[in-house]
Amino acid sequence: MPGGVPEARHRVQEAMRAWGEPADRVDSAALIVTELVTNALQHTTTRRIRCRLLRSADGVRICVWNRGRARIPAPRPPADEAESADAGELYAHLSEDGRGLVLVDALAARWGTRAALAGQLVWADV
Repeated sequence: MPGGVPEARHRVQEAMRAWGEPADRVDSAALIVTELVTNALQHTTTRRIRCRLLRSADGVRICVWNRGRARIPAPRPPADEAESADAGELYAHLSEDGRGLVLVDALAARWGTRAALAGQLVWADV
């Protein structure tokens, strides 16, 4: 990804605005792609990173793929209504480097990770 994080963020915003997506969804997607691309850059030994948007009737899926095998913490299942812990307590087990995923979790309708095409894919729905 030649321009890195700023270029990915700009391209996501540009595409979603062209599709007529609401401003709040564009803003959320920009923050999410910033975190996911940053994680991919920090946690892999390769610079081969791809970001793709998939549009559907339900919203937009952001996919960030990297060639490496970086271990990204899996998303935590949603807390049930009886649980009163805040996001900081729910993710206390994450290292400082993983705290951006708390933001992804808060902004995305859902997100996840999987090994894909000799690399790692992280996706988030907005």
